[in-house]
Amino acid sequence: MKSQFKGWHRVLLIILPYVMIMGLFQMVGMVVAGSDFTDRNFNFSLWQDVIILFFTLAGTVLVIWFFRKFIDKEPFAEIGLSLKNRGKDIALGLLFGLIIMTLGYGILIMMGEIKFSNINFQPTELALSVVLFILVSFNEELFMRGYVLKNLMLSMNKYIALLISSLAFGAMHLLNPHFSLITFFVITLSGIILGLAYIYTKNLWFPISLHFSWNFFQGTIFGFNVSGQDDYSLIEQIRTQDNLINGGPFGFEGSLLSIGLLVIFTAITWKVFYKKEVVLASREVSDLTNIQ
Repeated sequence: MKSQFKGWHRVLLIILPYVMIMGLFQMVGMVVAGSDFTDRNFNFSLWQDVIILFFTLAGTVLVIWFFRKFIDKEPFAEIGLSLKNRGKDIALGLLFGLIIMTLGYGILIMMGEIKFSNINFQPTELALSVVLFILVSFNEELFMRGYVLKNLMLSMNKYIALLISSLAFGAMHLLNPHFSLITFFVITLSGIILGLAYIYTKNLWFPISLHFSWNFFQGTIFGFNVSGQDDYSLIEQIRTQDNLINGGPFGFEGSLLSIGLLVIFTAITWKVFYKKEVVLASREVSDLTNIQ
């Protein structure tokens, strides 16, 4: 049975249940992790962050499953999680995140905006960081690209849908520490590069892998704060001063340099996946012609 709701209706309908259920699951996660959710200054360990994110993801999956089944009336699996022929997309997402953060770190070092401080190798913390950012990338991509962007594209031009979903993605980080207009712009721009591949492939593996890679190399490897959050990092760095060049306490996502790199890699992403769509469309036309 076809859903009676238009795509943008579904997006509006899911917002309140998503916020409420995700918040409830987060509080349960905090209780299980032994943290005090009434204390805003409580310092969470990586173990606690992983537990809380696991419950958050469970809440996200539950809400999206419910809406896919009873509102969208479509299988949850069709949200874009098929792994068939997606190995290259995953590799490309991981590579893009690595290159962007390596360039960012290297350029800021050469400019004297940051300085290398120390190598802090802790295998357990490193492994926990991998798990943490996998959970983060799945949680945010399932909702923002897999549900919001997917449904918006059913109601409007795909590029308008991409812009709206990216603005919403930027707004999601409104309560992060040290949030500002420039960080909102950078995160919105990152939402565009994350969503570009999805509008052509309807598959989440490139945005999931890029999202993970971006966060992991930014924070865990090169020592930037991730969206204002300071956690374990392998390479410890010192900012010579807080400014818009190095991003200050918000991290690389608050820097002007990140804008330049994102613009370049957004153009590359568009070229790669637009070309794939054109090639696929031409093959389908050729197959249809051969059948006739």
